[in-house]
Amino acid sequence: MERLHTLIDSPYGPLTLVATDGVLSGLYMTDQRHRPAEETFGDRDPAPFGEAISQLAAYFAGELKDFDLPLRLDGTPFQRTVWDELRRIPYGETRTYGELAAILGKPGASRAVGLANGKNPIGVIVPCHRVVGANGSLTGYGGGLARKQRLLAFEGGAAGGEDALF
Repeated sequence: MERLHTLIDSPYGPLTLVATDGVLSGLYMTDQRHRPAEETFGDRDPAPFGEAISQLAAYFAGELKDFDLPLRLDGTPFQRTVWDELRRIPYGETRTYGELAAILGKPGASRAVGLANGKNPIGVIVPCHRVVGANGSLTGYGGGLARKQRLLAFEGGAAGGEDALF
């Protein structure tokens, strides 16, 4: 198993991209909760990340709403099911933890959904920032609530106020 990583700049701070055997397996923000240790990221080499970098640049420029990248999501079967469902939340929309639990056929599992959401290894591309509390409040985000608020405002088309986001 070969792991490589690279660093890119974004409007939300530096992002670390990690590939396992040439497939994107991690996107981490600085100071992110559940961020693996740096030594697990492998050597620094931008080679496997060209398409991911292009799509992220288009997303941050407001030109891309749906990512189309092969991903390697390593986790439990339940976590992978939650992460797959996150990818179905449309750009500019949110879902509550309870709504996700109900969609997964486990209406009492909103806390388990929240835990799986928090362990998402590929932030932004697997949009865990689109999940909110039952009353619509911003709750928990591995990258910090300020980043979550900015990402949601950006996706929500805070058009006239876009300058305030960056």
